[in-house]
Amino acid sequence: MAAPILEVDMEHPSPRHIQRAVEVLERGGLLAYPTDTYFGLGCDLSSKKGIERLYQLKGRDKKKPLSFLCPDLSDVARYAHVSNFAYRTMKSLTPGAFTFILEATRLVPDLMMSKQKQVGIRVPDASLVRELARALGRPLVTTSATNTEGEPLTDAKDIKAELGHGLDLILDGGVTLNEPSTVISLIGDSLEILRQGKGRLED
Repeated sequence: MAAPILEVDMEHPSPRHIQRAVEVLERGGLLAYPTDTYFGLGCDLSSKKGIERLYQLKGRDKKKPLSFLCPDLSDVARYAHVSNFAYRTMKSLTPGAFTFILEATRLVPDLMMSKQKQVGIRVPDASLVRELARALGRPLVTTSATNTEGEPLTDAKDIKAELGHGLDLILDGGVTLNEPSTVISLIGDSLEILRQGKGRLED
């Protein structure tokens, strides 16, 4: 059975809607939700079952780690080694459309790390998703909602038609027409843009 669609306010989500989504995540379920970049698919970082289901739904190679979303910078430091350089850089760019590549701490499941023990972390400029992660008490593993051709799905109804069989709940905050996040490596206290997306770096 396809996942139900729940209409939500992106900027001021109701506590009732957040609670319903958190209950899905806590039992290893998968969500679709709008973000400041693409529509996302996600699960609880502590749920091995959820992470496995997410890889399966996306048809993604497990050698390609997924990134995850944190509600704020203080949370990032629990899951990644954050130097002064990395902290200053992230402070100036969060919340925003950036994914930061950092050295992972032991709290990160092996499935979520590259061979180099690195991890991709975001603090999105989307109140809904930050509230979700805050209420859950753990980061949200995330990947973009795409069709079988890899094209982004921008509407909740399309997500239900294409991916609803593998999801437990779809949060609908309206159509999202966006770009992917900009991926920045902060490894070794140097800044390298690995993928240019929606996030723009000022000089």
